[in-house]
Amino acid sequence: MISRYTRKEAGEIWSEEYKFQLWLEIEILALEAMVKAGRVPQEALDNVRKKAHFDVARIAEIENDVKHDVIAFLTNVAEYVGESARFLHLGMTSSDLLDTCFSLQLTRALDLILSGLDALLEAVKRRALQHKFTVCVGRSHGVHAEPTTFGLKLACWYSELCRHKRRLGFAREDIAVGAISGPVGTYAHLGPDIEKHVCEVFGLKPVAVSTQIIQRDRHAHLFSSMAGLGNTLEKICVEVRHLQRTEVREAEENFTKGQKGSSAMPHKRNPILSENVTGLARLVRSLSQAAMENVALWHERDISHSSAERVIAPDICIALDFMVNRVRSIIDGLVVYVENMQKNLESTEGLVFSGSLLVALASKGLSREDAYALVQNHAMAVWDELSKPGRGENFSSFPERIRADAKIGAILTKEELDEVFSLAPHLQHVDYIFSRVFEV
Repeated sequence: MISRYTRKEAGEIWSEEYKFQLWLEIEILALEAMVKAGRVPQEALDNVRKKAHFDVARIAEIENDVKHDVIAFLTNVAEYVGESARFLHLGMTSSDLLDTCFSLQLTRALDLILSGLDALLEAVKRRALQHKFTVCVGRSHGVHAEPTTFGLKLACWYSELCRHKRRLGFAREDIAVGAISGPVGTYAHLGPDIEKHVCEVFGLKPVAVSTQIIQRDRHAHLFSSMAGLGNTLEKICVEVRHLQRTEVREAEENFTKGQKGSSAMPHKRNPILSENVTGLARLVRSLSQAAMENVALWHERDISHSSAERVIAPDICIALDFMVNRVRSIIDGLVVYVENMQKNLESTEGLVFSGSLLVALASKGLSREDAYALVQNHAMAVWDELSKPGRGENFSSFPERIRADAKIGAILTKEELDEVFSLAPHLQHVDYIFSRVFEV
């Protein structure tokens, strides 16, 4: 992932230095277990602990000749350790080292993402409670529907993010495994005790069975779960982008002092943060597809998955970490224009209450078809007037037309019509919904 979208903590997990350090720790832990089993002398372990080191540039130099990264690493470590290096990697195969390290990198990257997700959840909850009863218009198909509250929008995001947190928790459990089982996974040259020791120290579980590699369904589950979180982050940002449109302007990203929106138009305040997240979500989704393709390998193993994983794993993890923290900053700094929400709600002259009127008429015995036709006749007349450049002297709002209709007046009393055109029914269950979402 390019540095523009890489946070320091996430980038370090996928650095060569970090990876080789984990390789060295795994090799030394395996050696410890071999000493405990009486297969390697204690002095060899002492010597390795004292002298083991590596040089990233030197490893790359060696790999250029041997064309094998693990051999290059072991060769470089041997240059520091000397004769005792013959006990390193004893009975192991490259995948023991690579896959166990990969699990460690993935779990640590995921822990970073989950930490950021917790902070995002707190931000969304705080803003939801703040705008619990901030009334705005709900939209379906991009068209005004019925009244809702901005807090309910945020509550919906919160609930969805909680589901992703649970899914990522399951995926973490799936991926927090190690395998030190040797060629084709039979433990022919080392016992399961070696694997158990390494895994215990790192907080991993030994896989129940491996075929020299950890099976890639685990990784596919993880990356698809990550892509799912990316989808919701994009969903949030698409809503912000819409609300920031000039014609809507119900909310917008915080525009900081000294910030510039356009190189050509000084008046612009663009939703660039949300647009960044939208673009990165597309990338994460596309990369997760490669993880699906990695599941079906030849026999006990091949390395067709390896080249893909070297790209997709760091890029998905780093991008998602960036996205989670970016969306948190958007929510924290989101400027909400309550007056514009009210203005937009009222802009269709009461049409948002047409559904309430339909229900009221049908509840009084009018057939749904007749009630719908009666309400729609008035609603379309108002729509047509709203679309004209200016409203004539004879223009009537939707509530005015309804109150003047004798047929409707014969069915619904003035008090019942007052209830139809009230916001109260749309707000009466907000507390209940919040209690379910936030358990407060």
